[in-house]
Amino acid sequence: MPQAPPTAGRFHHLRGALREFPALLWSFLYFFFLLTGYYVLRPVRDAMAAANDPSAVFPVAMVDWFAARGIALGDYQLQVLFTGTFLAMVVLQPIYGALVSRYPRRLFLPVVYLAFIACLLGFRFAFEAGLPGRGGLFFVWVAVFNLFAVSVFWSFMADIYTDPQAKRLYGFIAAGGTVGGLLGPEITTRLVGLLGVGNLLLVSAGFLALCLVCILRLAPWARAREQAAGLRSGDEAMGGGILEGLRRIATDPLLRAFAVLMFFGVGVGTLLYNEQNAIVRAMTLGNPAAAEEATAFFSMIDKSINWLVLLLQVFVTRAVLTRWGVAPLLVGPALLILAGFCVLWASPLPMLVAVVQVGTRASEFALAKPARETIYTRVDREARYKAKAAIDTVVYRGGDLSFAWLYKPLSAFGSSVVFGAGVLVAGGFLYGAWRLVREQARLPAQPKG
Repeated sequence: MPQAPPTAGRFHHLRGALREFPALLWSFLYFFFLLTGYYVLRPVRDAMAAANDPSAVFPVAMVDWFAARGIALGDYQLQVLFTGTFLAMVVLQPIYGALVSRYPRRLFLPVVYLAFIACLLGFRFAFEAGLPGRGGLFFVWVAVFNLFAVSVFWSFMADIYTDPQAKRLYGFIAAGGTVGGLLGPEITTRLVGLLGVGNLLLVSAGFLALCLVCILRLAPWARAREQAAGLRSGDEAMGGGILEGLRRIATDPLLRAFAVLMFFGVGVGTLLYNEQNAIVRAMTLGNPAAAEEATAFFSMIDKSINWLVLLLQVFVTRAVLTRWGVAPLLVGPALLILAGFCVLWASPLPMLVAVVQVGTRASEFALAKPARETIYTRVDREARYKAKAAIDTVVYRGGDLSFAWLYKPLSAFGSSVVFGAGVLVAGGFLYGAWRLVREQARLPAQPKG
């Protein structure tokens, strides 16, 4: 008898999971709509960051103020943008902490997304009116939006699914985001010339509105899981201090391990991103069509990453999580990234930079992130919403800020020095993965509250 192809088994698992967990479809759609909306914006953001004209990114008065003091703002473009992003995260973290402390889930989740939609409408006006400084502000906002919106998404998923369910289903759910990551850049590539950047922001806002529909449809499953496990209802205000998340990171070994992993993981990505950005700026210098070419290049990178992520999520993530748990998906990508930086240290060719960038981000999205998110199903609500948000935003952007500024003096000595330092950063990433594997093994199967 002929054997069914491997893909048939994967789709059989998916059909079975949909019958057993109807919430899976809405979870898939939620992440699909969210990342489609984000990836419509991402190529625009990246093209702005790579612009050779700082007056297209920062207000003219800011450029002139630095020039009057002998500082070419364009030489520190990414560093200034990352600094602005980190400061925005520091300001917004206590606001988010107050929101999740004082309001129940049924209120604060929609409020977060409605605020993002309102911001997109404001940016649409800014782009249509050609307001100065819109590029830098948009870069900072997209970074804030991505981290908060995705962090809130996975916190909500941890309210709905138990740890065994997460190991079976998070690969499929993450694939919804990957499909959105493929569609978003395609929308931007095909429509940016027809609609313009301003109207693309309305397209993204429409996808975020669909996220709100999914949140409303998924709420009953979150309540049912909490009632079945005897957990505190998410329809009650969480309470606690607005900076409780940061305090928990400082005192909890598991959360500290999460923070170490995040900090050094961001470090390897930031060094790669800065080097890739420098390559694109050199390629497009003096080219009148530079913005369009840069946008197309970044769209190509994003599509390559997301196709690879989709293949891994369909064929690898679920199988490894259910059979061996989180350890291979946390330690394996860290080892591969360390090997990639060793190769770049020896031979820092532009094409190899792009290849390692694709491999680094693909292993993060397809393997390491689903593994990390399953661990949050076994911790309490304050860790899921407050500490997790602090790790995903403040620690994340603190790593961005640190390594963006570190890149600047390193780059003066050439790419080999950048990637030599990257080998050490990748070693820190591997250490964080090892610590997290050790600490999560001590967790109970169910959260305490």
